[in-house]
Amino acid sequence: MLNRIKGAIFDLDGVIVDTAKYHYLAWKWLADQRGIPFTEHDNERLKGVSRMRSLDIILEIGGLTLSDEEKEEMATRKNELYLEYIRRMDESEILPGAKEYILTLRDKGVRIALGSASKNAVFILERVGLSELFDAIIDGTKVSKAKPDPEVFLVACESLDLSPEDCAVFEDAAAGVEAAKAAGIYVIGIGSTDVLGDADEIVAGLHELVS
Repeated sequence: MLNRIKGAIFDLDGVIVDTAKYHYLAWKWLADQRGIPFTEHDNERLKGVSRMRSLDIILEIGGLTLSDEEKEEMATRKNELYLEYIRRMDESEILPGAKEYILTLRDKGVRIALGSASKNAVFILERVGLSELFDAIIDGTKVSKAKPDPEVFLVACESLDLSPEDCAVFEDAAAGVEAAKAAGIYVIGIGSTDVLGDADEIVAGLHELVS
């Protein structure tokens, strides 16, 4: 299938760069302030979902109910902490094989898009020097529905002027795999089978796809 695709849509966190650790550190700090026990295992539930849904999950873990205003304040503070971390990023944080594989696809005439829930995707790509490799960047500022809703991937296909059946999605989160499948797009899971069992193919990382 990968030999026939015309478009490739990549998630950002956990596929191209590992910013999950920074999301975790920011959420962990906020959870600690509220006395909520939040672990790296809990953080797995936040992968691929929106900022506000992530906050809801953390509050559920802590058994807390907050007003909409308090939740907005927490979400804003989380993003400020996260931005402090990612401002220090550089190309050394690109995951193994990611840049090489994208370049290989571009050499074959494959169009490249980002499909991420992150509202900081453009900034991150600029920090690591990958912005110019993408024909379209669809992130949390351009769509309103979070994964597992397929909106982000359908919009990415439209932005590439391609149909879903001509594309492939590269995802590391179960919610992202579900979104891609709902969009009718072939999906390559980046990670482990126990998390990404519904993907059409699973590899440990993009480095495995570099020929």
